[in-house]
Amino acid sequence: MAGILDEGYGVADARKERRTKLIIVAALVVAILGAIAYFNLRTWGAEQTVKQFLNALAQKDFQGAYKMWGCSQETPCKNYDPERFSRDWGPSTPYGSGAGQIANVDFCDDGVVVLVQSPNAEPMPLWVDRSTKVITFSPWPECNKPHWEFKRFFKSLFSKNG
Repeated sequence: MAGILDEGYGVADARKERRTKLIIVAALVVAILGAIAYFNLRTWGAEQTVKQFLNALAQKDFQGAYKMWGCSQETPCKNYDPERFSRDWGPSTPYGSGAGQIANVDFCDDGVVVLVQSPNAEPMPLWVDRSTKVITFSPWPECNKPHWEFKRFFKSLFSKNG
């Protein structure tokens, strides 16, 4: 009969407790990494679309950039003809030189608002439809619904200005 003073007393309980702690910590790590991946990857496609658009502008491929708006020279958009596109994004504009960069990304239900910033221009909010990846102007600089600003908060913690 095993007694309290025997050598193996409590070893199985200690192992079980360590295993339980390990499972809990692993589950928390997986949940945190999953949440980070979800919040970053859900806008990844839209960010890539805008980066391709800005690269097309930098390479002076204005027809390719115009196609990303769902328009072309053959079938121009009804309210956004190539001349107007050239006035907004052409070589004489701050964005036409390819100097634009993504300043902020905001996830909405049907699309993503991507705020593009150029050194010599006002920030330009663009809307990227999540299903078609077509770019248009966004009516707002961010989604018009209440939401948490975790990404902006954590960026402000580690920025030089904050």
